Amino acid sequence: MSRCLTEPVPRGRVAAFRTLIYLFVAADLVVFTPWVRTRVSVPGELYQPLLVGRMLPLPTPTPALVAVLFWALLLLALLAATGRAPRLLGWAVFALYFEWMIVAMSYGKVDHDRFGLLVALAVLPTAGRARHGDTTRTEAGGWALRVTQIAVICTYFLAAWAKLRFGGLDWLTGSVLARAIIRRGTELADLIASVPYLLIVAQFGIVAFELLSPVVFLLRERWRLATVGFFYSFHLVTIATITISFAPHLAAMTSFLPLERVRPVVWTRRLLTRGGRDTGRPADADDPSPSLAGQASAAGRPDGP
Repeated sequence: MSRCLTEPVPRGRVAAFRTLIYLFVAADLVVFTPWVRTRVSVPGELYQPLLVGRMLPLPTPTPALVAVLFWALLLLALLAATGRAPRLLGWAVFALYFEWMIVAMSYGKVDHDRFGLLVALAVLPTAGRARHGDTTRTEAGGWALRVTQIAVICTYFLAAWAKLRFGGLDWLTGSVLARAIIRRGTELADLIASVPYLLIVAQFGIVAFELLSPVVFLLRERWRLATVGFFYSFHLVTIATITISFAPHLAAMTSFLPLERVRPVVWTRRLLTRGGRDTGRPADADDPSPSLAGQASAAGRPDGP
């Protein structure tokens, strides 16, 4: 069991995941949840903090408090994305984002798509230092990614459990998707809804998919990646039909992917270098020039290193 939880992964994967998650936090503040800053304009008595907010306890949000929280979190998330001071900045980002979520979810609606992201923020500071492209393996980083993966799959499984617990079998045979399409459906959703019984079949399929999601941990890496691809396609269809985004969940789900293979900085550098050669600019110093190569041949030595 401990081997499964601490399976070593390349440090480059941890570094890439860390950068992606902290950049998403910054994007979340300005793209997905900027409305949190407007919540404090309502009367304070409407603020009903979550259980954790009552246990700590935390102050009732004010415009000044939320403004400080917003700017501090935005700055620290961008700094943390660089990989510097991973523990100090990591714990600070987690604490501030946790409070940001308590403010967001204490006015009557709690989104379950942020569980995996919160867990990722909680465990990333324990992964230690990691550099992009580093192929050495780390158990601490493996543990951080595995715990995030478990949180992602728990989001699916517990969502199915909640459906059956509160909706019973009526959730499977009722008009859940039909109501969602009426409220926020797209033209694609209208086409699907016109097919008899297809929405009922889809509801059975959704619950089956969520209940079976833990099987992903039993698969070999190739099939595991294919299954994660199916998870992403499921959310793509969700966005295309009923315009519900699970962006925080999708960001956390990248913990399953070999992110160390994604090197945009290196790719850009290679592209610029190749462009420089095509336009006649001098090649990199690492590349032997034709004249030196010819001299090496003339001296009886083979070209190149």
